[in-house]
Amino acid sequence: MVTINSANAALKTMYLDVVANQLNTKTHPFLAELEKTSQDVVGKLVKRLVPYGVNGGIGAGTESGSLPLASENKYLLFESTLKNLYGTIEITDKALKASNNDAGAFVNLLSAEMEGLCESSKWSFARMLYGNGSGELATGLATASGAYTFVVDKLQNVMVGQKVDVYVDGTFSHSTKIVSIDYGTKTLTLFDACTSSMADSTKTTTLYSAGSKDKEITGLGAIFDNSIPTIYGVSKQDYPFLKPISKTTLSLTEMDMMGAIDEAEEKSGSEINFICGAYDARRAYQGLFQNNKLNVDFTVLCGGYTAITFNGIPFLAEKFIDSKTIYFLNSEDFKIHELGDWAWIENDKGQILRQKEGYPTHTATLVKYAELVCARPGAQAKLVIS
Repeated sequence: MVTINSANAALKTMYLDVVANQLNTKTHPFLAELEKTSQDVVGKLVKRLVPYGVNGGIGAGTESGSLPLASENKYLLFESTLKNLYGTIEITDKALKASNNDAGAFVNLLSAEMEGLCESSKWSFARMLYGNGSGELATGLATASGAYTFVVDKLQNVMVGQKVDVYVDGTFSHSTKIVSIDYGTKTLTLFDACTSSMADSTKTTTLYSAGSKDKEITGLGAIFDNSIPTIYGVSKQDYPFLKPISKTTLSLTEMDMMGAIDEAEEKSGSEINFICGAYDARRAYQGLFQNNKLNVDFTVLCGGYTAITFNGIPFLAEKFIDSKTIYFLNSEDFKIHELGDWAWIENDKGQILRQKEGYPTHTATLVKYAELVCARPGAQAKLVIS
């Protein structure tokens, strides 16, 4: 007979390793390339000393003259909190009891839940990679009182069924979920309407991932957005070399792309080994081959991803990147600092699957405490086709 105890055992022994591997290697090809380490984790913080500049004790001199004066290495202390990354499944008591005497049905039930958890988690964590840590999904003008729909600036960060927090001019309004999306008009329909006290067509409505405002990992948005004054607690104004390269072009050419790579190498000695861009940016790049009647080269990355290449560097398209934008990255500069790998939250009795208080449902939560840190933000580059 299937019991809560057997369900807990299955989650711990059968599913944990599979799910952890999926989230570590299948979430995003760039994340799959990164080193995962517990080094530099101090309590709830990541504290990483990163060198910059060169040692000053190098030079030439005469045969009998004074030696070059010694000069210590220069370091910055990057400090950031470990982010709390969660994934929760929920099974109704009725569904659990219905599979009590059918092990196959129970396995199918858990497998379906775990598959849904993996897919939604991978989608969410890939989105975070390109975010700025704020959890912001989209913005638009506030709706009229009682209205359920409003037009937003972008749709790549939202999906039907997603739970969101609604803020109006920076003030929390309510929590709800997305019911439908009209991609032609960029219109979202929410389950709950904006209240009369918050509705004002002169104000801005901002959607955030539910419960995640200012709690997400430090993604590429925080690195490349110079309106964000600090990165890992260090002022970009005080240390301008932390600002990455940002270039624009009217019409994409191979020289534009090579120029971004060359500038990164000239500025910091960076070796760009990963390119990712919006779908329209990748099409613009592929159009160069079509115009010149050349073949596109492909490569296979860690995790089994297939990508086209530029100058031998893999180039992938990603929906979470802003339109006509291409990032040029050095994966060696990034690390995922973590307390440990994915694990189930257990209560004091070692139970994973627990009844939700006041509801006829059972929940289990997967957790990882981690932060993404780039040791050389200024060694990365971005190219925008204007």
